[in-house]
Amino acid sequence: MSSVSRFQPLPTVDAPQITLWVNDEPITARAGWTLAAALLANGITTTRHTAIDQQPRGPFCMMGVCFECRVTVDDIPNVQSCMTPVRDGMRVTLPRGPRVLS
Repeated sequence: MSSVSRFQPLPTVDAPQITLWVNDEPITARAGWTLAAALLANGITTTRHTAIDQQPRGPFCMMGVCFECRVTVDDIPNVQSCMTPVRDGMRVTLPRGPRVLS
């Protein structure tokens, strides 16, 4: 699920540490981070795959413009991870392949 990332948080950050779940695996983050920052800090650079050819996508602009960082948060699909603050216990699913319309 994870890959090498050059993204690292500043060592002086002393916000409380929290745990969230990504595809049923725990990761840690600091309160006040965005979900995209938490994913990158934990080495998770791919947040979804394209529907047609399964190309990896991940956080790119980090300001809510590109929509490449979309994930499912607590069963809500298409959440922009770069615009979503982390919270303790949140459950994140990294979608893969075509979406199912309901």
